[in-house]
Parts: sequence; C-alpha cells; structure tokens
Amino acid sequence: MNDKWIQRFFQMAELVGSWSKDPSTQVGAVITQGNRVVSVGFNGYPRGVGDSANQDDRETKLLKTIHAEENAILFAKRDLTGCEIYVTHFPCPNCAAKIIQTGIATVHCQTQNEEYLSRWGEKSRVSEAMFAEAGVNVHWC
Repeated sequence: MNDKWIQRFFQMAELVGSWSKDPSTQVGAVITQGNRVVSVGFNGYPRGVGDSANQDDRETKLLKTIHAEENAILFAKRDLTGCEIYVTHFPCPNCAAKIIQTGIATVHCQTQNEEYLSRWGEKSRVSEAMFAEAGVNVHWC
C-alpha cells in the first residue's frame, strides 16, 4: 500500500479518536481491507452506560472503558482475517490478544512519544512480543 493511503487511514484514526469523550486520552482505530474501510472505533463507555468519564476516578474509568480496537472489532461484525488496523496508540495486551484472535494481519501505529512510553512502555513490549509470536506484522510509521 502506498504512503498516501497509510497517511489517510492515520488521519481517519485521529479523527475517529477525537469522538471519544475521555478527557485525558482519545484513541482511534480504523480496520481496512485493501483501500476500503471495514470498521472504525474509539475508546469510550459501553452503549447505555452513563458517560461519566469526567467524574469517575481513573480506576473506575479504566474498568468501564471499551478500547478503540475492541469497538472497531465489535462494530465490524464480519471475518477480519487478513485485514489491517491503524491505531493512534499502540494496542495494550488485551487488545493485542483480540487483534491476534480475529486474524488481523498487520497493525499500523505511529511511533509513540516518550510520555506514552513512560506510562505504557512495558505493556507495549508485551503486545509487541505477542504480535511477533503470532506472526502479526507491526508497521511503525
């Protein structure tokens, strides 16, 4: 795939992430097959659960939140074997497991900054190791 499409899908992931009501971290994910969008997702509370991310403490918020990758996978409602996913933040181990299980072949992510790595670097290393073991390609941009 050429760089123009990669750039477009990252722009879309950033736009979709901006729909999140989380005041501290907005994450977007776009699942594609070829140059077609299969599904999108952003982080947030489940449907019907009061959107109290601004009032909930951090631990409660983390327990209630569905990650962008999870939402994109759930909304796809189809076989994702061979698809690719573009994410604004590198997947956590739980999302990595779901990506692997669905058969998504490639994860595209922009290089994460030092602040992100200081908070989530250890989990990112676990995810990277899982992807490597399962044969999922990771493409850093």
